[in-house]
Amino acid sequence: MKPFDHEKFIGYISEVSAQTVLMQFPVAPLVHPFYYHGSVYLSGSVGSFVVIEGTERGFLGRLIEVSLPQGERKEITDQNTHMESDEFHPIGRIELLAIFNVYAPEKIEKTISRYPTIGSKVYSCSDEQISLYVAKFGEKKSEGAIPYAEIGKLTSNDAVCNVSINSLFGRHCAVVGTTGGGKSWTVATLLEMVEQSTKNKCILIDATGEYADINESMTSISIGTGEYFFDYKDLTIDELTFLLRPSSRVQLPKLMEAIRSLKMCRLETNNELVDYKHSVTGNIVKSQRSKEAYNKFMLANSSSIERNDCDFDFMLLPHQIYFECVWDTDSRDDTKWGGRNDNDYSNCMSLINRTRDIINTAECNSIFAFNRTSEEFKSSKNLIDEINKHLDGNKSILRLDFSSVSFDYQVREILVNAIGKYLLQKARAGAFKKAPVLVFVDEAHQFLNKNIRDEYFDAKPLDAFEQISKEARKYGLFICIATQMPRDIPLGTLSQMGTFIVHRLINEQDKKAVESAASAANRNILSFLPILGEGEAVIVGVDYPMPLTVKIKEPTRKPDSNTPKFACK
Repeated sequence: MKPFDHEKFIGYISEVSAQTVLMQFPVAPLVHPFYYHGSVYLSGSVGSFVVIEGTERGFLGRLIEVSLPQGERKEITDQNTHMESDEFHPIGRIELLAIFNVYAPEKIEKTISRYPTIGSKVYSCSDEQISLYVAKFGEKKSEGAIPYAEIGKLTSNDAVCNVSINSLFGRHCAVVGTTGGGKSWTVATLLEMVEQSTKNKCILIDATGEYADINESMTSISIGTGEYFFDYKDLTIDELTFLLRPSSRVQLPKLMEAIRSLKMCRLETNNELVDYKHSVTGNIVKSQRSKEAYNKFMLANSSSIERNDCDFDFMLLPHQIYFECVWDTDSRDDTKWGGRNDNDYSNCMSLINRTRDIINTAECNSIFAFNRTSEEFKSSKNLIDEINKHLDGNKSILRLDFSSVSFDYQVREILVNAIGKYLLQKARAGAFKKAPVLVFVDEAHQFLNKNIRDEYFDAKPLDAFEQISKEARKYGLFICIATQMPRDIPLGTLSQMGTFIVHRLINEQDKKAVESAASAANRNILSFLPILGEGEAVIVGVDYPMPLTVKIKEPTRKPDSNTPKFACK
């Protein structure tokens, strides 16, 4: 590879600063594209790549601005800008991206440790050189064979852009862009790249059902149809409180006491609590009962009772909350609980009714299987079991279709959060150390940065994926979020994304959200966002020494993301 070719010369360096340099075009025609050995070179076009000659190090840059000195602008004509002339002296501003060894130009360095000198020659950069650099992004000497895949072609010169899968997803990834910018196609292409280039597993959270036909061998699970359920016993206590939304003042303590009592019912095997059992429902009844046997049993089984799981009979919960509404002690005997506390019962009435509503809501019951004895669960499959089957199976992609899940009770958000928590637990236990798992979350703004508010407006965050973004990378669990509204993604999550694939963004808040999460060195390129065409995107990231403007490769099978059209009369 020959980085500096006299036939591709376009100018001289005339000014050097910390992040950019100025280039003087000797003659105006050098601003225009030219052909060399059958390939087109964009020369002085904004967005084109250039190389700058140095003694031991060469410099890779991108042309971000072209102008004429103020005094020459009045004389500009079509003729003298296309003919060799001394009348015009165009100036180009070049953003410095990386440096490379002159004697081994395939070796690129991420940091700008040196700078060009005044008078250094500038050349148009070849497709071959750019393609070689892109393929080296994310490469580490300590790693063995690295999977590469074509993500698309550079918009500046049609150079094929082969990227390392490790550099793309190794620090989490975000695909952002307005509707119609090509975001869904990019997600489909990324899934295709992982399937074809790696042995790793992918889980796709499909919010709208548009990815149903992107892959013939993909396993699809439709949630909310009754065919699959997420066992409520796989929820954490925190997730259950998200669903029930108890107030933190009175309702939450009573709910926790009710859960403890029902866990004790499940654990009891030798009638230790027979004096506390309701003769009909089987609930624990405390009113006017001695505390001794109850407290003794709780102390003996505290480790199981205080675990953050939901191993109890949910159908008994409304009654149990009612039975917990008693005075802490009897006025005449402090070894016993007192009678019913009407004040507590009044405060807990809304929680009891809310719990009964959830039990009696067909959709909630079909998703979480609260009433396990009903006929519908005889043929239903456990979602967690199916996820584990996929992780142990031969197929690469598991699609979880949420298009049939209602927005009522914030079931969608809670369920996705619960799946994230479960995967994080498996990751912490070391399940993905040798075989990393990649989770795609489409329409991530529907699930992330969500809070559950109780009737007193206390907010509880659903933060499973924020935790994954901050700590799961070292455990082999990676996420790729896709959203049209990056401003609605928690900044803590967005800032953990090592790679951004940014399609057209028009909203100023969305652009600022991406700018805040991206490095300062990548912010200049983000000015191109409003003018990106369909399917075009800017790729920036920690493992990318320079930002790339790419025409994303079309997926083999496209998602169904077409907008319904109005019909003529």
